[in-house]
Amino acid sequence: MDIAVEMRTRYRMRPREAWRHARGWTLQTAADRITQASSRHPGEAVAADASLVGKWEKWPGPSSRRPSTAVLFAMAAAYGCQPADLLDLHDRQELPDADVRALTQQPPEAEVEPPAAPGPLVPPSAPDLVRMAADESATWAQWAEASNVGDIALEQLMAETRALASDYLTSDPVVLFTRTRHLRDRTFTLLEGHQYPRQSADLYVAAGYLCGLLAWMSSDLGQLRDADTQGRTAWLCAELAGHNDLRAWVLSTRSKVCFWEGRLREAIAYARRGATCHPAGTVGVLLACQEADAWSQLGAHDEAIEALNRAEARRDTVLEADDIGGIFSCQPARQENYSAAVHLRVGEPDKALRAADNAITLMATQTVRAYGTKAQIHISKASAHLATGEAEGALEALSPVLAMPPDHRLTPVTRRLHELTSGLGRQSVGTTAGLRAAIEEFCLDSAPRRLALSPGRGAA
Repeated sequence: MDIAVEMRTRYRMRPREAWRHARGWTLQTAADRITQASSRHPGEAVAADASLVGKWEKWPGPSSRRPSTAVLFAMAAAYGCQPADLLDLHDRQELPDADVRALTQQPPEAEVEPPAAPGPLVPPSAPDLVRMAADESATWAQWAEASNVGDIALEQLMAETRALASDYLTSDPVVLFTRTRHLRDRTFTLLEGHQYPRQSADLYVAAGYLCGLLAWMSSDLGQLRDADTQGRTAWLCAELAGHNDLRAWVLSTRSKVCFWEGRLREAIAYARRGATCHPAGTVGVLLACQEADAWSQLGAHDEAIEALNRAEARRDTVLEADDIGGIFSCQPARQENYSAAVHLRVGEPDKALRAADNAITLMATQTVRAYGTKAQIHISKASAHLATGEAEGALEALSPVLAMPPDHRLTPVTRRLHELTSGLGRQSVGTTAGLRAAIEEFCLDSAPRRLALSPGRGAA
């Protein structure tokens, strides 16, 4: 019994398999002994073969068969143990209550027939050796053909991932974070089980997008270190899956985190590395926009404009729809939002204003309108008005932003507003003073601030 327990613990075997290996029997040998043991009890005879024994051992897993009480009594007699020793908690939960009661009633020890004493060791004959090798291959094949996830389940998992990426554009970020975390945990649990290699690759893709989404959300909530951790895990998943589009989106996410953390050269490096993945869809457009954003923050006019031009050229080559969409997509309005911010930083407010107006027009045609992108577009428009001395125009442009509910006031929005107030100088009269006061009040009640003040906050 100690050997069986050790094999269950060390090799995570089911109890029936552990008892067979403790006896040193092949599947066919065990089948022969079980059949012989059952013949001692008329009316309960069992006709076992190697395939059946393997399926009984794996139950209640995939490609298995539930052993009857007669089978379990015959197994116990063959292995020299109690029937209850052949069951674990999972078995007891799946078996009918009547079967569990019958199997767990302990008979007197005299009723338990010990296995026959082993005879002298005799080397197996050539035919027996061949049969043993076939049994071992059959056992492995039963394990290999079993999977804890099917194609329909994988399809559902990806559908839920797409829904989260889309919902994030319009919903409460903390609620979406919780939903995304739960789906990531489900995916990780599946990966810890056994599935076909192609299914494992698909699970790694889903896990990579979900970790990337958690990274994006974490940075929007002001938790940049946690975002970086999620980004590293997402990259590992992309590498394990060998998926170039996922690699590009993860590198885009990591570029974003570096940008808001002030690591601008790293942001540029991640964006350029993502472009080398030659991804399909719109991530190539976003990567070029992110590179332009970082260059503009560094004050590099020519490099920023050249990156914007590359984004426009990449837009003309996009032939495929994005696999996930939502936050993992760069619609034309999002591209114009980047363009407006870049032109502002390189000292071209007129071009920034045109880009912001274009973005507002384009967003009006979209079915799903991301509140974060919309807010940043209006901030760029307000900043362009301020740069040309039109404070009234700035206040009007900011009115949709200042009306946002606190749960939608994410870090990129509050940071952009702080950039805007830094351009107001120290003026304290008229429209400018009112604008500064409204922005300060807005930032005091934001999603990142609420998260920071909530008890028990931790990384996921």
